[in-house]
Amino acid sequence: MGKKHVTHIVWDWNGTLFHDIDAVISATNASFAEIGLPPVTLERYRDLYCVPVPLFYERLLGRLPTDDEWEVMDEAFHRHYWALAEGAGLALGARQLLTEWQEAGLTQSLCSLAPHEYLVPLVRTHGIESHFIRVDGRIGQSNTGKAEQMVRHIAALEGVPPHRIVVIGDALDDAVAAEHVGARAVLYTGGSHSRASLLAAGVPVADTLAEAVREAEALADGRVDG
Repeated sequence: MGKKHVTHIVWDWNGTLFHDIDAVISATNASFAEIGLPPVTLERYRDLYCVPVPLFYERLLGRLPTDDEWEVMDEAFHRHYWALAEGAGLALGARQLLTEWQEAGLTQSLCSLAPHEYLVPLVRTHGIESHFIRVDGRIGQSNTGKAEQMVRHIAALEGVPPHRIVVIGDALDDAVAAEHVGARAVLYTGGSHSRASLLAAGVPVADTLAEAVREAEALADGRVDG
């Protein structure tokens, strides 16, 4: 099996290991209401979502939000999201997959754009922190993409060559970040993007996390041309 060839998996959190899409949609619509925008459906969200988040809002509004609008929307989103996130759980099969990967003697880490000070306690609450050799959340502004954060994350993984790393995430930005550091990627349809949107990245797309791990093994074995 491909596991012996995969050095490391870098997992995304929101929309991947953490099944929070319902909380995200509710918080998004609460933030829209703050500036008088109509609610967005899950389908429209998945069709248009991108990062940095202001560009996503530009797709919805037809223009970039003003600085004042962004400040209001960003504050409202996070206020509602973190209240709702308490009721969200891990994605189907996530806990078992993390356990099996670790028991196979392989390593994994977590790299997320969720604020670090919120991410770590949440991971700890779900009892999975010990499965990761490193957990990195966002430190600083929330209007940036993931590529530079991935650079810092990979640099901190001593002795793990990028060509043996597979990033598993739910967003096009995860594939961009993986390519930026010389790693490979598998994208999962359970989060922020539609399947059609994810296919545009030109990397394997999986409908379950178990399938995503199998695709990661195949990538590392050279059995899939990503």
